[in-house]
Amino acid sequence: MDTLWKDRKRHFGLPISLTRYSLVGGDGPRVFREVGLFNLAEEEVLLYRVQDLSLKRSLWQRVFGVGTIALHSSDKTAPVLELVNVARPREVKELIFARVEAAKEARRLRTTELLDGSDAEGGAEL
Repeated sequence: MDTLWKDRKRHFGLPISLTRYSLVGGDGPRVFREVGLFNLAEEEVLLYRVQDLSLKRSLWQRVFGVGTIALHSSDKTAPVLELVNVARPREVKELIFARVEAAKEARRLRTTELLDGSDAEGGAEL
């Protein structure tokens, strides 16, 4: 398991938190959120299950150069996994997006988004 990215939740732009985030590659690429010091709680989302990514940046987050990335997935235990106050949020979001697409391609998954009963290109539904 190779770590492609890791960070901590930041306060005032500084990584002084017990919440850690990581993106790992390998056979089952995943995003992890680990919280705690003595009692650890860990959540993970398999990248091929991610359906959508969103980025939110409040005024204070922009001032300190951080943002919140939300991974919306089909995972039952963590349908939305938020990576709160990460540094360089746009770069991280694009890295995760690229890895999500690669994971879906590796598994040969194809999803169709329906808009008014047809897909975005006007083709037939699958």
